[in-house]
Amino acid sequence: VYNATSPVMRRVALGMDEDEIVQLAVEHARLIRDLAARQPATHWTFEYSPEHFSGTELPFALRVVDAVTEVWQPTPQHKCIVNLPSTVEYSTPNVFADMMEWMHTHLARRDSIVLSVHPHNDRGTGTAAGELALMAGADRIEGCLFGNGERTGNVDLVNIALNLYTQGVSPGLDFSDIDEIRRVVEYCNQLPVHPRHPYVGDLVYTSFSGSHQDAIKKALAARRDAAAGEGEPTWDIPYLPIDPQDLGRSYEAVIRVNSQSGKGGIAYLLEAHHGVELPRRLQIEFSQVVQQVMDADGKELTAHDIWQVFEREYGLDAQTIASHHVAEDTDAAEHERVSIRAQLQLAGQTLDVQGRGNGPIEAFVKGISQVTGRAARVLDYHEHALGSGADARAIAYLELRVDERQTLFGVGIDANIVAASLKAVASALTRARITDPTQVSATASPAGESMAAAASA
Repeated sequence: VYNATSPVMRRVALGMDEDEIVQLAVEHARLIRDLAARQPATHWTFEYSPEHFSGTELPFALRVVDAVTEVWQPTPQHKCIVNLPSTVEYSTPNVFADMMEWMHTHLARRDSIVLSVHPHNDRGTGTAAGELALMAGADRIEGCLFGNGERTGNVDLVNIALNLYTQGVSPGLDFSDIDEIRRVVEYCNQLPVHPRHPYVGDLVYTSFSGSHQDAIKKALAARRDAAAGEGEPTWDIPYLPIDPQDLGRSYEAVIRVNSQSGKGGIAYLLEAHHGVELPRRLQIEFSQVVQQVMDADGKELTAHDIWQVFEREYGLDAQTIASHHVAEDTDAAEHERVSIRAQLQLAGQTLDVQGRGNGPIEAFVKGISQVTGRAARVLDYHEHALGSGADARAIAYLELRVDERQTLFGVGIDANIVAASLKAVASALTRARITDPTQVSATASPAGESMAAAASA
């Protein structure tokens, strides 16, 4: 049962004074009581709302409610609901909470009443008003899924419930597939849920800012490390107040790349989707490449787009190492113990490379320097496995210094770690344009010729 109680509704809409409003409420409370008594097999719970409570004088609101509960005579075992609505938001949330607390402490038969609130969102503070009202003594809250309702809508029950969840209070509701809930609500209401609607919007777990992405990436990595040693740790991820997986979401959309993004977000997407763990300086270098692409195209890049840029920039599909053979001479000096012969194809040319060093990479780089007359040296090297089991491959990252002028990275992928390392060297050389025809020595041969002496490894 509800009837309007505010001065403007009494004066303008109903044309009744206070006594008449009380009498109206009492008469209909009796009617409902008597009708329910005719159906004794049904368990009835009565609810009364003084509509426009948020605009009603508190003493009068109390008078009406007490008159209704006097008719219904609720007990602690069979309570009635008294629902106090902010039919229209007129004040800040703390004022509404003060009104709720006053009613909570002054109501007759309080131990036999479920005190409820019904916030609207006219001022955009429905959630705050609802939460403060609960803290002020309310037992129950009414609202709609995703804030549907009159005008700006009722308070969003999903928002209220998941706010509780983030504070360690179970709302007793199942949100493990929140996207399915959204689809049903959108279908029923024929209204879309905004992409930035709390907890359910398409973008609410997405960070574009570079500094945000870097913090999320580091925190997720730390969480994985902690989980490996001590089980599932407490959720403590910057910019993510809740674990998206608890709501049936994945981490796929957590980091997306646009013109605001930095190296952390790009590195995260490559690692999350392709298992690629870029060294820090390579993250910096590649982020500049991605930035140039975004500046040119003016659009957001997906994880697939970034992988394509990575493949193209570092020539991962190029067949640069036609053949190679590595041998070790234990009688040679330590710094020349390993020898290599390889056929390298770069920029349409085939180079026959021979060199010696303390390992295959050093020997190969020395051989390149001899063939091209260009000074090259390795500054940094990283490698790790991609995948596991029989299908595992190695990926190598190599930072190369060319002619003491250029410093840049190369990347190579192969089932063989030595081949992956040589491909990484070739990748860096290609990016450095070291095979400029005017600077390659006569030992280079036209593309397509074979190196008879080279043995395939």
